[in-house]
Amino acid sequence: MRPLDPSRRRFLTLTAASTASLTALGLPALPAVAAPAAAEDRAEPDFGPNVFVYDPSTPTAEIQSTLDRLYAAQEHNEMGADRYAVLFKAGRYEVNAKLGYYTTVAGLGSHPDDVEIHGAVRVVGQPDPNSPAGISALTNFWRSAENLSVTPTDWSNQWAVSQASPMRRVHIKGILWLEPGNGGYSSGGYIADSKVDGITINGSQQQWLTRDSELGGDWTNGVWNQVFSGVLGAPAQGFPNPPYTTLPTSPVTREKPYLFVDADGGWRVAVPGLRHDTAGTTWGAGARPVPSLPLGDFFVAKPIDSAQRINQELARGRHLLLTPGVYHLDRALRVKRPDTVVLGLGMPSLAPTTGDAALRIEDVDGVRIAGVLVDAGPQESEVLVEVGKRHSHRSHATNPISLQDVFFRIGGPGVGRAVTSLVVNSRHTIVDNIWAWRGDHGNGIGWTSNTADTGVVVNGDDVTAYGLFVEHYQRYQTIWNGERGRTVFYQSELPYDPPSQAAWSSPTGLGWASYQVADQVREHEAWGLGVYSYFNQGVDIRCDRAIEAPKRAGVRFHDAVTVFLDGSGGIERTVNEAGTPVVGSYGTSPVVSYP
Repeated sequence: MRPLDPSRRRFLTLTAASTASLTALGLPALPAVAAPAAAEDRAEPDFGPNVFVYDPSTPTAEIQSTLDRLYAAQEHNEMGADRYAVLFKAGRYEVNAKLGYYTTVAGLGSHPDDVEIHGAVRVVGQPDPNSPAGISALTNFWRSAENLSVTPTDWSNQWAVSQASPMRRVHIKGILWLEPGNGGYSSGGYIADSKVDGITINGSQQQWLTRDSELGGDWTNGVWNQVFSGVLGAPAQGFPNPPYTTLPTSPVTREKPYLFVDADGGWRVAVPGLRHDTAGTTWGAGARPVPSLPLGDFFVAKPIDSAQRINQELARGRHLLLTPGVYHLDRALRVKRPDTVVLGLGMPSLAPTTGDAALRIEDVDGVRIAGVLVDAGPQESEVLVEVGKRHSHRSHATNPISLQDVFFRIGGPGVGRAVTSLVVNSRHTIVDNIWAWRGDHGNGIGWTSNTADTGVVVNGDDVTAYGLFVEHYQRYQTIWNGERGRTVFYQSELPYDPPSQAAWSSPTGLGWASYQVADQVREHEAWGLGVYSYFNQGVDIRCDRAIEAPKRAGVRFHDAVTVFLDGSGGIERTVNEAGTPVVGSYGTSPVVSYP
């Protein structure tokens, strides 16, 4: 491994137990203290057979062979159980990494530029006879790129994805291309804490969120809903033409934890701090030191580990790193200690088998959940992930709970049922790139098979969501009961498969709104919302309104749009009584401001 530039040694250690104890008492955490890596932290971890760790001394042909083999296995393995991560220590590599399903490519440097990929880290389109171009990225889900730089040796680095395929902490030293080519359909996507030196070609992307990043060139065109929050070089506000929603800063953020190897060869997990009113990356010029934890403080779990064993380790005060695979859980994983980090490596899945939740988090400070899929099981769960208990009122303003790159599936791999996917009860929680998906294709799909009422319910006050993707649930997609909630970017398709209007009508009218703010809420604000219809059962299904909320000055919506995609029926209004019908044929109904 090549030596790190001293200016990039920006990581400080935290004593996990002392920090958690002070936080639990309401006292400020101890200042981070630099310490050399312990011998056990310098040892190569056992991440299991599906994690590949390379350094610059590894022959290029060996690395490329692994990447090609994984892509051949995962290119079409949409509902499979295999999961993989390819990790690069600091140095230069000349490889072309094409990512299939459930594949993560990540750098292990302390700065994105410490890992230099000359070639590509790319996602390409798939054949699609329903697309006029014959190619699309509509099902390019569940893959990621993190903490590295890419110098494209082709004319661009292609990242043709839809939901659940984040790009985080990446430096593209050239052009970034987000579509599959020739205008083929695509429905992404999410970028955070990243920099693009050249232009970004949005192409056919229907919607996209870019957060706390830097664009060195133009962002070309837009389709329906392009949101920029705290992005240096972002295009000017223009909704609906062009469909750009631009917030100069992000109100409150904390970046996702990530694995790295420090200058002493120690394996660590970075735990970036809380920031307010931010723009640009965390790692640019003048970046502050990033706290981190030794990997020795983590229980490195394997899919063969039981929920009981994992819970024992969590109860001991260990953090949790989930290696790639599917974890079949006969009981919920329980996070009870403040400041616990649960980090998935290579898109691991949590799969309840008995109708319990997959994950329950106590109402404590600073818990971080990142990089996991949650698959509902055939026995119905009341909830899949619960944050805090109902009527939690404790303030977490200085050290919130955060959920990042957490993706839910009801059906797809197999029959799955859950009443609600995510319930957020704790105040000040940060929800950052969530895809809650009741499957519309795959295995176990049908109106009475993969049953699920609601994707996301927010009961806690002062919750902030960035990149909220919620689709195909059978009642409200999202219900917001808490005060002072904020959503920056929302994307939602209504269910495709209501068999009749009688089977899909709410207490307030025809159909169920996608985004509901409860009647008692006094303050709420949301920016960049897109709600789409495609009722495919050949029945004239109507949705009275896409967004349903109390009409008062403190409940505000900016830049909302409804779209008729295809099929029968459609959406009558965009927000309450505002907007025009999009029914029976392609059309859009933008509302710039409400009320």
